Amino acid sequence: MEERKKTIHKHTDLDVYKFSFASAMRLFELSRKFPLEERYSLTDQCRRSSRSVAANIAEAWRKRRYPAAFVAKLSDSEAEAAETQTWLQFAVECKYLDADVARELYCEYDKIIGMLVNMIKNPDSWRLKPDEKRKPNTIESHESLNTENE
Repeated sequence: MEERKKTIHKHTDLDVYKFSFASAMRLFELSRKFPLEERYSLTDQCRRSSRSVAANIAEAWRKRRYPAAFVAKLSDSEAEAAETQTWLQFAVECKYLDADVARELYCEYDKIIGMLVNMIKNPDSWRLKPDEKRKPNTIESHESLNTENE
């Protein structure tokens, strides 16, 4: 079977971004059931680290012209994914999260980490080369409209 490459125009087109965003939203929903006394500690930490995975991927995508910056942001994302796994372990030990549910989510973050490591090991296949011009997406096109003639 022939493998087709997808054209990726923005970070939201990346499978790793989509997967990390969905996992963060799942953890958000699960964390809504954590006790109120955990609102500013475990709940907040889970939500922040899980959201940071996707946010760092978005930042990395915009820095892909510069290999070191691209890899650094992907590494930050990888670290945030591992931190999220640690908070999941705490949530299970504190009896706030069912072990089977946490295990599923932990495995999702293992997959995310694997995808990030793959990107880190092969940054050149993701880089925007200096001679390539970026095609604007719809939002950017509206922002770049010339209004001087008004």
